[in-house]
Amino acid sequence: MRTDILSVPGASLYYEVRGAGPVLLLVCGGVYDAAGYADLAQHFADRYTVVTYDRRGNSRSPLDGPAEPQSIEVHSDDAARVLAAVGVAADAPAEVFGNSSGAIIALDLVARHPELVRTLVAHEPPLFELLEDRDHWRTMIRSVEETFQSAGPWAALEKLNAGFAADRADGDGPDSEAEQPPGPDAEADAETVARMQENFAFFVGYEVPPFAAYQPDLAALAAAPTRVVPAVGEGSNGEPWVRAAGVLAERLGTEVAAFPGDHGGFGTEHQEFAARLDKLLRAAG
Repeated sequence: MRTDILSVPGASLYYEVRGAGPVLLLVCGGVYDAAGYADLAQHFADRYTVVTYDRRGNSRSPLDGPAEPQSIEVHSDDAARVLAAVGVAADAPAEVFGNSSGAIIALDLVARHPELVRTLVAHEPPLFELLEDRDHWRTMIRSVEETFQSAGPWAALEKLNAGFAADRADGDGPDSEAEQPPGPDAEADAETVARMQENFAFFVGYEVPPFAAYQPDLAALAAAPTRVVPAVGEGSNGEPWVRAAGVLAERLGTEVAAFPGDHGGFGTEHQEFAARLDKLLRAAG
């Protein structure tokens, strides 16, 4: 594996490259950084150039200035620049997988830079604006934002968790404890866990509010030459990001692909998850 730093407007992006072959870009969401995809990446490095990176403002990709509200469009431009840095161009597009907010970033990448992506698998994108109860989520996210400003990140994180728990209590999700925002696997080494946990404040304060308001350009996605595959976890059931994947598939006239595990199945079930992703990518050939 080799690592490098890419200077982009407003930030410096840390990225990792494994293997050789066509490019497979893995875009993380939540507080994850490149290490969150380490297990998944190893299953593809024998036949792909697998690229992972820390998104701006997270872990080893510092902003040039103070923390500020983020935009999906800036993050997707970052993804496009990472792809260009590893040689991706219109005549050699990449395969892309994104999870959670990483899936939203990857969808915007396809909408605005379709020539760079051959296939996109968008796993459980929290596209609240596609849902019939979008007003509910707007109110909940606004409350999270106000709590961040008045009481700080950990109170805001509790508010976010409570909002998802209430959604389950209303019968829209599984009868289980509220899912925590995407976070590092407990089995990861202590240094990696600590590094990603430090991203929580940035995530809840500067990513959640603007990312939750993002509206995908469905017309651009439908017109793109890219094969877009909305995906959900077999262990997920009724969460807003699962419902959003279903709406996205309906709007694009395609089917939802099922993957092992739940929202974080790429880590907890990485071997089975990789086999399913490999099958989808091969089917696009």
